[in-house]
Amino acid sequence: MSQTDDSQGPGHAPLIEHLVELRSRLLRAVIAILVIFLGLYAFANDIYAFVAEPLMALLPEGSRMIATEVASPFLAPFKLTLVVAVFIAVPFVLHQAWAFIAPGLYDNEKALALPLLASSVALFYAGAAFAYYVVFPLLFQFFTQTGPEDVAVMTDINQYLNFVLKLFFAFGVAFEIPIATFLLILSGATTVESLSKKRPYVVLGCFVVGMLMTPPDVVSQSLLAVPMYLLYEVGLLFGRLVRRRRDRDAADEE
Repeated sequence: MSQTDDSQGPGHAPLIEHLVELRSRLLRAVIAILVIFLGLYAFANDIYAFVAEPLMALLPEGSRMIATEVASPFLAPFKLTLVVAVFIAVPFVLHQAWAFIAPGLYDNEKALALPLLASSVALFYAGAAFAYYVVFPLLFQFFTQTGPEDVAVMTDINQYLNFVLKLFFAFGVAFEIPIATFLLILSGATTVESLSKKRPYVVLGCFVVGMLMTPPDVVSQSLLAVPMYLLYEVGLLFGRLVRRRRDRDAADEE
């Protein structure tokens, strides 16, 4: 029986050929990140200023951040620019991953995987944007206004960067919940009814995750937990739509 017979499913290439292809795809992804990084590095300080704006806008006029380590003025913008380069390159990196795995998928799997991949990228970007434009202003306003009046806020640039990157990642991952919920329902691992009955546990789990992935304050935990739960409901909604479509298709076949 021929391995390349299309009627028998996706063809199988030798292991060495797969490894060469994987190396090629990884190399292209790394080169793309480096090219973007080199293009952005001239604007490293401007990028850092943009990320710091939600905090700086709430501080008294003339306030500045500080650097408590000798190399921080260089390393913090450098690190942020590299992260931004990876962030921008994500669609291309995922395209390379898709090009590697697509030949091994059936047509129906390709039709489903590509929209899910695109949706995952869009949701991650949406989570990061939500953190920057909604969460950061509320969070920093709370932090800067609840402290003693005679305490000047002088944030270290490296500590601030670690703080915001953690929140960017947390909200980006949290916004993937609809995709995860949809896949669980689609794969048959669970049902809409079963997930609906677990709402109290999901709410508790959202706040636990918010506690673990954000700074130890109620405001940031709630700002992560509430969207997580709402996104869980979005996943259930899409799960219901898929189930109804399947039931309708099954009825039409009968």
